[in-house]
Amino acid sequence: VQLQASGGGQVQTEGSLRLSCAASGDVFGPNSVDWYRELPGKQRDFVASMSSSSSTNYADSVKGRFTVSRDNAKNTFYLQMNSLKPEDTAVYYCKVQVITAPPKFRLQDAWGQGIQVTVAS
Repeated sequence: VQLQASGGGQVQTEGSLRLSCAASGDVFGPNSVDWYRELPGKQRDFVASMSSSSSTNYADSVKGRFTVSRDNAKNTFYLQMNSLKPEDTAVYYCKVQVITAPPKFRLQDAWGQGIQVTVAS
């Protein structure tokens, strides 16, 4: 299973970005996703998640501004980030759990590469 993460960049305060995390390879379908972010020298912090039933959970710092969504046909999860603030600047990571292709149908986790998000004040 491979993950392709994309969508980062630099925006001004109050701008928007959408991060994508696409799974490929031995994939029957996407199951769940966790998004994290990390500052240099700091631990990786939870940002948002979506479960297999599409229920979502958000860190307090991003509630009301960030939205997780999925496109099962594309095996892709998204993190829509609106009203960005300078403190959202970080490297973002997705961890996706997929259901592998038949006949195994097992759950497998994979991490995407880090995505730099920079919010200028």
